[in-house]
Amino acid sequence: MKVKLNDDKEVVKLIQEGLERTGGYCPCRIKRTEEYKCMCEEFKQQIKDPNFEGFCHCKLYYKTKD
Repeated sequence: MKVKLNDDKEVVKLIQEGLERTGGYCPCRIKRTEEYKCMCEEFKQQIKDPNFEGFCHCKLYYKTKD
């Protein structure tokens, strides 16, 4: 299992700028709650799932199975 940044540098730049504007909360979400603080709870749970492979909600991170 490996978690890495999206290979698309433009997406990474836009999301990181959004994180700066929101104080570290997912810029793709309306609510500003602890569960949406980057790295969000949803993705942390997906990381724990050995069968999950894919992006987090905002596409900043990608988790591989191997």
